[in-house]
Amino acid sequence: MRNRLKSSVAVIALTGGLLVAAPRLAHAEWPTFDAITHFLIEQSQKAMTSAVDKVYDNVTNIGTLISDRLTGVGNQLNDRLGDGFTQTANYQRAQIGAVQQIADASNSSNARFYRDMRNSEIRDEHTASPQACLALDSGQSSGQSQIQGGRIVAAIADVMDARGEGAPNTPAWFGQAQSMTSSNALHLSRYCDADEAAAGLCTPSARPNADVRAISFVREVYSDGDAVNAANDFSTNVVQPVVPAALRGDQLISVEGQDAAARRRAYDARMSLSRSVFSHQIALQAPTVTLNEAQQTQLRARGVEPPAAGSWLQVLGLEVDRRFTDVAWAASLHNMTPAAVNREIAQELALSNYIALANLRLQMQSAAVGAANLAVGVERGFTGVVSMPSPTIAAN
Repeated sequence: MRNRLKSSVAVIALTGGLLVAAPRLAHAEWPTFDAITHFLIEQSQKAMTSAVDKVYDNVTNIGTLISDRLTGVGNQLNDRLGDGFTQTANYQRAQIGAVQQIADASNSSNARFYRDMRNSEIRDEHTASPQACLALDSGQSSGQSQIQGGRIVAAIADVMDARGEGAPNTPAWFGQAQSMTSSNALHLSRYCDADEAAAGLCTPSARPNADVRAISFVREVYSDGDAVNAANDFSTNVVQPVVPAALRGDQLISVEGQDAAARRRAYDARMSLSRSVFSHQIALQAPTVTLNEAQQTQLRARGVEPPAAGSWLQVLGLEVDRRFTDVAWAASLHNMTPAAVNREIAQELALSNYIALANLRLQMQSAAVGAANLAVGVERGFTGVVSMPSPTIAAN
């Protein structure tokens, strides 16, 4: 292509030179050429060829320069675009890595948060609520007061059964008059009223006639030992104020004495049963256990000054009232976890079972008393042995 371009340029230059340098045409058939003209034409051709070559070289150099410049610009553009795309890719990779790190951190944080939440739930489910602790304390107090009450029942029975049987060195052992005198002397020394004091029999007491007033017996808790004695003396006046004289010596040897002894044993058994019912209630109302702070707070909320010690009945009553009237228990119930609520329900069921057991014991005592009354009624209706005439046999 380059040689074709050179030939074209040379032909154009030669034609131009001929047109410029050619002499005027003669008016002849054949043109005339001399040596000078021929030399000039050759020089013109050489000059034109040289000029064309220079132009061609210059054009070629310019094209090469332009091509080189365009190639450089293209290379630079490729480099810049490549660097830009590479940087963009790097940014995207970095962004993806950052997003992954953020996601990992978020997942780790959420996992830690939910783990802590679950740990808190497990802790709350396994941690006893304050109300459960109060219920446990109350149960311990009830159990301890019941044990102490059993000892009180045994102590009262040891004294009162011996008195009712007319055991040696008791007033009835010496006679019924001594038994009556002893009963009156006890009343005057502990429960002297205004009339008795005016008669000069005794000194007025702080508890006049407490041994005949039911308020002395029916209490949630007795205030002290004197109140327990007043309840016991009330029971004595209800059941057996005066003990019949004991059967002694020759009275036990005769047939009549043996019959009287059998009837006396039945009498003593029924009196002991009656006394045991009263003694059992006295023991349940006797101050036998120290109240804890929560129980004392409950009593103050009622407007009652807490006693030095509480009874089985009072402790049990406070535990029942706590779940019915205590505002703090109601508020705590609303904030309890499901497991704590289940434990509270289980404790209430246990309390119900405990009260049911106490009620069963009371019903057993009532049944025993009812059976004794039935026996007395049947005995009164029994006519005994009727005297029958001896049959006579005729001799043959």
